[in-house]
Amino acid sequence: MEEKEIEEKIVKETKKKKVYIGLFITFVVANIVLLSIIGIKIAINSNRVQNSTYIVQNRDYEPGFKKPIIYLYPTEETKVSVELGNPDQITCSYPKYIDGWNVIAKPNGDLKYIETERNLYSLYYESENVYNFEVEEEGFVVKRDDIANFLEEKLEILGLTEREAEEFIVYWLPKLEENEYNYIRFATMEEIEKNMPLTIDPKPDTLIRIIMTFKGLEKPIQVKEQQLERTERTGFVAVEWGGTEIK
Repeated sequence: MEEKEIEEKIVKETKKKKVYIGLFITFVVANIVLLSIIGIKIAINSNRVQNSTYIVQNRDYEPGFKKPIIYLYPTEETKVSVELGNPDQITCSYPKYIDGWNVIAKPNGDLKYIETERNLYSLYYESENVYNFEVEEEGFVVKRDDIANFLEEKLEILGLTEREAEEFIVYWLPKLEENEYNYIRFATMEEIEKNMPLTIDPKPDTLIRIIMTFKGLEKPIQVKEQQLERTERTGFVAVEWGGTEIK
């Protein structure tokens, strides 16, 4: 009888050990799973932070009317005055804008700034936006790899020469290529005038003003394609181009 009790006791102890071992293994496995989940979440959050920082670091320019430059091509050498209608919005200019610019312009586009007699090829300024540019129902959605070809095609329609288009593209291409896709829309003349009125005397026969508005996109969106009117250059031609990022 005593031997039987001993055997039963041994069996009970063995069962207890198995239960304890099972519980221990379950505890260890559960903790491993939990730590793995926590590790994955930390990694995901770390990547999100890194990605957010990357986006911010690449946004090294503030919204506004960027890099507007003005070219003048009279039919003969002419004294020309240029005035901007919202001078208080100007943040940078060359030559320094005070009450306007007065230049001697030649048919090939060469300029001489009368105040300093310095030779120029364009007039430059940047300004804060007055008009609130937004993503509209129409425009274009352009993939990163297609930006250069897109700009070559559209700027030719809008009336820029190859040299003018090249200067536009080499300035804006690095900014646009930061994004996988870009929403792009060319502002209307009415919007451009509201943003920065421009007066040129004598009055040009052909005035081309281009503001490219754009917004970087991770994925394409659906918009109606903007219809652009072809511009023909005749007589005294004045050209201005610039751009602004939509925030």
